[in-house]
Amino acid sequence: MRSRDQKEVEKRKKRMKLFSLIAMVFILTVVFIVILYPFPSNEKIEDRRPDNAIIYEGNHYDKAFNDYQDHLFLPFSFIKEHLDETIHYDESSDAVIITTENQVLRFPNDEIEGYVNEEPFTFAVESFITDGEEQFVELEQLANIYPFSFEYDENQNVLWVDKDGDEIDYGKVLDGRESKRNIRSEPDIRSPYYKTLVEGDSIRLYEQEENGFVRMIAEDGTPGFLKEDIIESTETKTIEVDDRNEDESSLSLPDEPVNLTWEAVYSNNPNPKDLPELPGVNVVSPTWFHLNNGDGDLRNLGSRSYVEWAHEEGFDVWGLFSNDFEPDRTHEALKDYESRHHMIRQLLQYSEMYDLDGINVDFENVYLDDRDHLTQFMRELTPFLHEAGLVVSMDITFISSSEQWSRFYDREELDEIVDYMIVMAYDEHTANSAVPGSVSSFPWVEQHLQVLLDVVDHEQLILGIPTYTRLWEEKETEDGNIEVSSTAIGMDEAKEWIASRGIEREYDQSTGQHYVEDSSQEEGVTHKIWLEDEMSIEKRVELVEKYDLAGVASWNREFMNDEGWEVLNNALH
Repeated sequence: MRSRDQKEVEKRKKRMKLFSLIAMVFILTVVFIVILYPFPSNEKIEDRRPDNAIIYEGNHYDKAFNDYQDHLFLPFSFIKEHLDETIHYDESSDAVIITTENQVLRFPNDEIEGYVNEEPFTFAVESFITDGEEQFVELEQLANIYPFSFEYDENQNVLWVDKDGDEIDYGKVLDGRESKRNIRSEPDIRSPYYKTLVEGDSIRLYEQEENGFVRMIAEDGTPGFLKEDIIESTETKTIEVDDRNEDESSLSLPDEPVNLTWEAVYSNNPNPKDLPELPGVNVVSPTWFHLNNGDGDLRNLGSRSYVEWAHEEGFDVWGLFSNDFEPDRTHEALKDYESRHHMIRQLLQYSEMYDLDGINVDFENVYLDDRDHLTQFMRELTPFLHEAGLVVSMDITFISSSEQWSRFYDREELDEIVDYMIVMAYDEHTANSAVPGSVSSFPWVEQHLQVLLDVVDHEQLILGIPTYTRLWEEKETEDGNIEVSSTAIGMDEAKEWIASRGIEREYDQSTGQHYVEDSSQEEGVTHKIWLEDEMSIEKRVELVEKYDLAGVASWNREFMNDEGWEVLNNALH
């Protein structure tokens, strides 16, 4: 038999096991309750948002507005990030430049005088200031330009910025225990809180979180999270901003489809009496204006008699402005506002002098580093030309990896600026090509056109078409190598050459064009031509129709023949 002491020991062990089990159950219950029903944090933390707070789309901007001489100024960085990515600071003139459809606004640093399309205006306070390393633009100027609401709460010292058309949800705080009315730093009751709201406080409501919290901002600008069961939605307001008071331009676009032809003028203009009929053409673009130096001086080859002839024929005249493929000269002229505006003033002067209808900008072979400078030039040029009632078009190449022939075009941005983009869909094989080939084969054109239309609006895109071809010559040298050269020839010259050789053209499936080849074993020479003719013109117009483009632009008038003009006119209409 067990002794009494042994029994007592066993009883104590049983009691210890029972107590341990109870303790374990209690701990697990507490843990379970804490997990399922966490206790709200009573830790209050400081709201570290800056004084002079800017709230945009429910978020605090990390920089404050500036209060200078009782006027509010927004940080330049905020404007560029949220209101207008095209706003530009020109270091050479120490001025901010803002462009709209018809206006160029320039605000020099720390001056009360500003300029709208170079007309001076005096304001009550500086429009552009610098405080330390930060630049600021006066709020009233911005409110007159951009479709945004700027609501300043003087009592709370908070600036609310909202976009025209935005819908803002409002709510009010309901009665409830204090911990529920605390604005939490995170959507979790265990997170610290910034402040305690009272019943009836108005709040702005934003995203709803998965765990029953709503992101909100209090009237004083305090951001954070509240449980949705403590909030009653009250109303939704739509932000409405008055239309900007910008004068309508007298711009008159040509009837579409556009049928433009370039008039290549290298020294003397053609005698209008000698010019042929151009059936279907509605725009001529003579190559008259050339960048002469890095100061922005232009060389002018304009002709009043040519314009008079064109207008009598019913053609609009878009004077072409070329950088003459000079990258260094182009860099110097584009990098500063003064030289850019010097070019603009001359183009406006010449446009008025010759009674032009538009300007066609043809900048090629430009450094990649000048990409933004070129885009800024077009931003500044276009409003001035629009104000004068002039159409703005720009020549571009297909997209490729070439820095100086393709990548310097910011096509997506330029498409937003100009009225028309003209893609030069030729020179697939150039005069310097080591291998003979088509100037503009159809698979090459369509493939690149499809890529381009991903970034350029089809309604603004004009397809540049070649009226010339290349007469290729492959000649065997004494050392057995093949020397390749070519000459650009027009449609009539190509026909005459073929007739003189007594050869027949054939259809080349790979290029979609007619092709001829002639060899002389005695001379060791082979000639090849991929023809631009009536068939190729019709097929290029088919691309215009297939992709619903704005029209065609032919390079150039002299290379086309009478049959070509008729075919082009009939195909377009």
